[in-house]
Amino acid sequence: MKRFILVAVAALTLAAGTASANTSTPGVDRREAMQRWRIAHGMHSGQLRRGEARRLMRGERRIHRMEWRAKRDGHVSRRERLRMHRALDRESARIWRLKHNGRTRV
Repeated sequence: MKRFILVAVAALTLAAGTASANTSTPGVDRREAMQRWRIAHGMHSGQLRRGEARRLMRGERRIHRMEWRAKRDGHVSRRERLRMHRALDRESARIWRLKHNGRTRV
């Protein structure tokens, strides 16, 4: 009986630790979605050429993989969050620059 109680307590402790793991990144997810929308809008409006959009989507995939790797251990640290937001800032600047470079889809 004591062994059963110890196993149950250990299982609950592990479950509680996993449930409290900080893997949520709503700010990053929201920014990724908005940037994907900006790229799609640029393609639709003709502001982005096919190659430019492809390069931007490759950058978005890189950020998504970065997020996946950060979540892999069950905890997203402050440093990892900061790194993702900096990458999103750079990608946002790239989107703006390519949308406003004067080249349009013919």
